[in-house]
Amino acid sequence: MKKRYLLLLAALLLALTACAAAPQPSQAEGPAAAPAQTAGWDTLSFDRTLPLQYAKQFSVSYAGEDYTRITIGEDQTFLLVAEGADVPSGVPDDVTVLQQPLSHIYLVASAAMDYFSHLDAVDRIALSGQKESDWYIEAAKTAMQDGSMVYAGKYSAPDYETILENGCDLAIENTMIYHTPEVIEQLQSLGIPVLVERSSYESEPLGRMEWLKLYGALVGKEDEACAQYDAILQQLDGVLDQTPTGKRVAFFYITTSGAVNVRKSADYIAKAIRMSGGDYVAFDEGGEENALSTMTIQMETFYDTAVDADVLIYNSTVDGEIRTIDELLAKSPLLADFKAVKSGNVWCISKNFYQESLALGDMMLDVHAILTDADAGGLRFLHKLS
Repeated sequence: MKKRYLLLLAALLLALTACAAAPQPSQAEGPAAAPAQTAGWDTLSFDRTLPLQYAKQFSVSYAGEDYTRITIGEDQTFLLVAEGADVPSGVPDDVTVLQQPLSHIYLVASAAMDYFSHLDAVDRIALSGQKESDWYIEAAKTAMQDGSMVYAGKYSAPDYETILENGCDLAIENTMIYHTPEVIEQLQSLGIPVLVERSSYESEPLGRMEWLKLYGALVGKEDEACAQYDAILQQLDGVLDQTPTGKRVAFFYITTSGAVNVRKSADYIAKAIRMSGGDYVAFDEGGEENALSTMTIQMETFYDTAVDADVLIYNSTVDGEIRTIDELLAKSPLLADFKAVKSGNVWCISKNFYQESLALGDMMLDVHAILTDADAGGLRFLHKLS
């Protein structure tokens, strides 16, 4: 009986061995499978888009899961290729290829840092166009202190050696770079793609903040970007839907020569004040149009137009913050005649405001609060002069 059992076991093992040695259906003899073909640019179908509500200066579209096309303005197109995916064949010369992950960015456009910070992606920036002392965004200061981000020169004088040593995979410049086109050419000749940030060209304040979605696309965090942007809009619901207060608001600073710098009526700050319920005091009605968003006028002109303004907001981002009415009057004693000065309705915007691009929503909430006499204790960017 035992002998018979052993014979059966041996036969079973022999059969199993034969099965293992036999070619499986997928391994049957025949021609080898052709290697996967690299996608061609002309075959890509960008049939999905990133939804935008207000931004007009960029668009994002997708071809499958591996390819993202980003357009900025009329002269910048990028193809973002997913990690591990092949670069398509036949990409046009005017399309810049970016290979994910982007992890050694040279950031010159300071307005973009806030977007990276909100997306918890400051670690993607290895090189800064500003020194540590020039940053107000805490995540940027910390990164420069611990050495994970290093200074690599300003827009007009990059430190090319440092940029190359750190393996830069993208330079994000502001529009000032157009004044030094040789820098763009040099960066590109070194194999470093250049993206020129144009959020400042958005005519709508809410469009500026929506650039969060572009940077979300660059770092693969579109869902987080969309969620944060929707939260900002929800926070502003009560402001955007309210009736204008009719209160006149002047936004300005005084130059070292005693002239007054103001924002033009089409500027995003002027629009933000109007969206917050204020009547922005304009100085350019019927004037010559140009690309500048600010204009400098004589104090006499400012006096004639803004002396009866209900609210004055001093722009401290250029020459530093002021805390008292006396400091303001030291810049121009004529301001003592202004209605807002006499009634104590003079405010100053904090110097870090322009680096915090997404803070525009908070600034609008601040302006709305002071126009509606709401509790001013929770203001983030405006403080009242004493």
